[in-house]
Amino acid sequence: MKTRALYVAAFVAALAVGAGVYATMGASPAPQATFVLLDGSRQTTDDLKGKVTLVNFWATSCVTCVAEMPKVIATYDKYKDRGYDTLAVAMSYDPPSYVVNFAETRKLPFKVAIDNTGAVAKAWGDVQLTPTTYVVNKRGQIVKRYVGEPDFAELHQLIEKLLAEA
Repeated sequence: MKTRALYVAAFVAALAVGAGVYATMGASPAPQATFVLLDGSRQTTDDLKGKVTLVNFWATSCVTCVAEMPKVIATYDKYKDRGYDTLAVAMSYDPPSYVVNFAETRKLPFKVAIDNTGAVAKAWGDVQLTPTTYVVNKRGQIVKRYVGEPDFAELHQLIEKLLAEA
């Protein structure tokens, strides 16, 4: 009986993650972190201010992450000229060579960081499940978190709203 309950719990958890469960958060400041980009440059949380930014924690070994990436790219392309940015943060267990290869072969048009120590994921709420995606407003506040693939129609509505804010 306990085994069946465990299977049911695991199944429900998998469905929730696969369905793109998200949590609406009261706007709270994005945690301080330093992102090391593929080109070796650094960006901090403070650098996100002034734009609406999607911060996407992902891994090349994550099937959902790879499947959603074309939609992440399309969203970036749709809004980049209106004050929107994307920062893809590869998890610490992702081999850097895989991340570089993925970014180059898929021609990712936005910034990609490698969280080789896990410090960024820890600072951003101890992220362990991928994809985990945060939407940050122009003031550098987290307004939404998605665990699993976002509902992109809803995400686009949120981006539109945030871009319209002064």
